[in-house]
Amino acid sequence: MMPEHGRPGTVVVVDDDDAVRDSLQILLESAGFTVEAFASPVEFLASPAPAEAGCLLVDVRMPEMDGIQVQETLNAGNSQLPVIVMTGHADVPLAVRAMKAGAVDFVEKPFDDEAIIETVRRALQLRPAANPEVAQRIAQLTPREREVLEGLVAGHANKVIAYELDISPRTVEIHRARVMEKMQARSLSQLVRMALEAGIAPPGA
Repeated sequence: MMPEHGRPGTVVVVDDDDAVRDSLQILLESAGFTVEAFASPVEFLASPAPAEAGCLLVDVRMPEMDGIQVQETLNAGNSQLPVIVMTGHADVPLAVRAMKAGAVDFVEKPFDDEAIIETVRRALQLRPAANPEVAQRIAQLTPREREVLEGLVAGHANKVIAYELDISPRTVEIHRARVMEKMQARSLSQLVRMALEAGIAPPGA
């Protein structure tokens, strides 16, 4: 059974972690995607895959090149390949940088199977970058909730946001929950993606 996508093509996974790479390939193939996996970003870039793939899942931290460097190399060649960055929690600021450079989304490890399948589907369908519904949701945020959202986009932990806003971490948790609810976000990565699409940047960016 082949997946129904707006754009045909193989899903390429680039990750130097054998276990992560293999499990992703098995998961995506079980969902009906055609998958090609690379352990090395250099090997990927030297292959025909960048021109032929439908989307790219790339780890943000690898020894030869990180995910952002892979993306920059693709951008230099005017590639239109949709890029999804894979990140650990501590690498969220890097993932935000990647999205500013044009990545369509990022996913946090450990992965939720259904979430990553849906993310790949969105990338293959090349969803429009702007969504008027997101702007309406952001308009419902209070000024303080907007500040908390900006802190989350910057990749800051609750304690850091609390310090910067001179409020308690518990208060940040309450605001964060309200932001997630108002934005109808199921995960931090989805929240950050929507915020970036709407043009929200971290303070000082």
